[in-house]
Amino acid sequence: MPQIVVSPLSRIAEMAVRHGCREMMSLLAKDQNFHRPAVIDATRHLLLSVNDISFGGNDGLVAPQEAHVMQIIGFARQWDRAAPLLVHCWMGISRSPAAAVIAALAVEPDQDEMELARRLRAASTYVTPNSRLIAIGDHLLSRNGRLVAAVKAIGRGADADGNVPFVFSPLAEPVSHAG
Repeated sequence: MPQIVVSPLSRIAEMAVRHGCREMMSLLAKDQNFHRPAVIDATRHLLLSVNDISFGGNDGLVAPQEAHVMQIIGFARQWDRAAPLLVHCWMGISRSPAAAVIAALAVEPDQDEMELARRLRAASTYVTPNSRLIAIGDHLLSRNGRLVAAVKAIGRGADADGNVPFVFSPLAEPVSHAG
C-alpha cells in the first residue's frame, strides 16, 4: 500500500532511509540550504520555493501559487508508488501536510475529502495544513470547496516543536507514527 511520509527538514535523511523513500517533495523558503538525502533519486525530487504564508508576498516572501500546486499534482501523479513518497517543509506541520493531502487526492481522486482529512488528523494531532495550498488544491482538483471544508473541520493542530514526522496513506487504511 502506498504511503506518504511527512517530515520536518531536520529528519528527512532519517525518514527517507527508515521508510525506503526514493522520491521527495521539498517546500521551503527560497534559498534555504539543505542536502537531499542520497537515497532520494535526484530526478524525482521536486523543490518548491514557497513560504508558509497564506496571503501576499511581502519582504521577498513567496505565497503559494497555482503553479506550485500544479507542480505538486503533476509530481504526485508521476509517483510510481512502489516506495513511500517523502514530503517535507521546515517543521512538517503546514506546507508539507497540505502537499500530502493534495498528492493523495491527485493519485486517488475518488475518495471522500472528509475521510481524507480525518486520516490526516489521525496520523498527526499537530498538523495545520497551509490554507492557501489547500484552497488552490481544492480548486485545481475540482473539489468544489469540499477539501477546504474538510480541512477546516479538523481544526488547528496542537502546538508542536516541529519534530514529529508521520506516515500518511493516500488511501483509506490505518496510519502509523513514523517516530
